Amino acid sequence: MARLTWDDTGKKLFETGIDRGVLYPYVTPAANTDTTVSGYTPYSAGVAWNGLTSVSESPSGADSNKQYADNGVYANLRGAEEFGGTIEAFTYPDEWMECDGSAIVTTGIVAGQQNRKSFGLSYRTLIGNDTNGIDYGYKIHLVYGATASPSERSYETVNDSPEAATMSWEYDTVPVGITIDSVPKKTALLTIDSTKVDSTKLTSFEAILYGGDNATAKLPLPDDVISHFS
Repeated sequence: MARLTWDDTGKKLFETGIDRGVLYPYVTPAANTDTTVSGYTPYSAGVAWNGLTSVSESPSGADSNKQYADNGVYANLRGAEEFGGTIEAFTYPDEWMECDGSAIVTTGIVAGQQNRKSFGLSYRTLIGNDTNGIDYGYKIHLVYGATASPSERSYETVNDSPEAATMSWEYDTVPVGITIDSVPKKTALLTIDSTKVDSTKLTSFEAILYGGDNATAKLPLPDDVISHFS
């Protein structure tokens, strides 16, 4: 057995940055839609999200609930875990308006305080190391069943040190189905590590996720993602 070592060359990993944000608004399926067929997704064609500055992933719940017996801890049960976070950006695609509770009444006129549409989201973070820098790899994050909460916006006068206004939205999720070890589960987040999956399958998956010459960008459901890389 080999002795453990630390800080080996090429193994000093870190994550940084965010890019390739894509928004996938939810579309209610038609009454005769077969939602069980492979390749089905309830999300409409993806649109590029320019100006995305950060996405935080903030799991919550899973609180400890200790059960006592015989004058001691008999079991430690944990509640269900929930997933949400925060999106920050300089701007957003027009398709985001319905997700943010706005409706386009007519060209150039938008009404607020409307129903909020659910959405899916994908974005990429970079993986770096001590030999390749940020070119070592990346992770693709897929968020499902998200809805955005109302957010505050502030506008300031132009001054001698102007800054572009940033916008921020908190989001919550309702997890969707996923099969893990043949057991039906639920999840709202998948993460794909480019340094660990097959590179050819990753390339073809990105053609699905980001679109191609003859196809629109599409957010596959978790079981279809797993099937693609299997």
